[in-house]
Amino acid sequence: MTLGLFVALTMVGCADEVTQPFTPDRAEFSRVNAGGFKHAPMVSVDGTNYYLAGAPDGPGGATDIPGHYWIVGGKGQLQGKHFNTGPFGMSKWWSSDADDGELLYVVHGIIDVWTEEKAADYAMRGYMHYHELVTVLDGTPHPDKVLWLKHTARTTFTLDGGPMPAFSHSVTPGVDLEFIPIGMMPYDPDTP
Repeated sequence: MTLGLFVALTMVGCADEVTQPFTPDRAEFSRVNAGGFKHAPMVSVDGTNYYLAGAPDGPGGATDIPGHYWIVGGKGQLQGKHFNTGPFGMSKWWSSDADDGELLYVVHGIIDVWTEEKAADYAMRGYMHYHELVTVLDGTPHPDKVLWLKHTARTTFTLDGGPMPAFSHSVTPGVDLEFIPIGMMPYDPDTP
C-alpha cells in the first residue's frame, strides 16, 4: 500500500443521533471490511476529530460520503472504495447503468488547505474534487482544510446520480478527470 503504516480507527457516534447505521448485507460488500475499510471513519485534523460531510448513515449517526469506505493512513491520507450505493443503502445511487453495489472507483484522498495554487497543483495530479470535513462534536466545517480526492474508475459506466447529477458523464477505467470537478471553486466553510 502507498499509505505506509495505517493508524487504528476509533469509531465514535453522536450521542444525540438515533439514526441507525447502514449495514450492507449484499454479498459484494462482504469483502469491504476484510481490508479494514470502514464507512464514516473519524479522522483527527489539527487536534480535532472530524467526519466527512455527508449522510448520517454511519455508526451512531456519523456522516460520510454515500457509498464510500475508507482506510485512514498517516500524513493526512485516506484510501477509499466507492460503491454504487447511496445514503442508507439506496440502490444504484451514483450510476443508473452500473450494478447496484458495484465497485465504481478506488479513491485516494489527501487532507490539505484550499488555495488557488494548491487547487491547480492537485488538478494536475488528478485530484479534481474536494470534500468537506465536519467536526464530530457539532458538525462545524474545518475552517480551511478539505479532503482532496482522486477517483480512479474500475469499470465503464455512466455517472449520472449522486449529489450532483448535473456533472453526469460517461466513465471509462482510469483516473476520472470529470468526477464532480469543483476543485477550482474556492472553499468557503460558511457555505453549505
